[in-house]
Amino acid sequence: MFAYVKHSGKQFKVAEGAIITVDKIAVDAGSEVTISDIPLLVKDDNSVVSSPKGSVVCEVIKHGRSKKVLVLKQRPKKGYKRKKGHRQEFTQLKVQSIEIV
Repeated sequence: MFAYVKHSGKQFKVAEGAIITVDKIAVDAGSEVTISDIPLLVKDDNSVVSSPKGSVVCEVIKHGRSKKVLVLKQRPKKGYKRKKGHRQEFTQLKVQSIEIV
């Protein structure tokens, strides 16, 4: 059985035991997080349930920051250059169970 979940404006395909990386959540590592926004669920017999009532229980593995992304702005022939870097913070979640009501 697997499901698609929505979190922070993105959709993720999850199954039990899967590890997903989402935008940073303000919880401690080792605690549990419940995601209740499930647009689609596929059962073991390949039957599809759209917008089921249920939740996905995840455990927070760790927090971190991704690799640096560089942004360069330049105007030709004017001597204008700006260089910026950005590192997005993330949280890794391990899916414990998919619960259906």
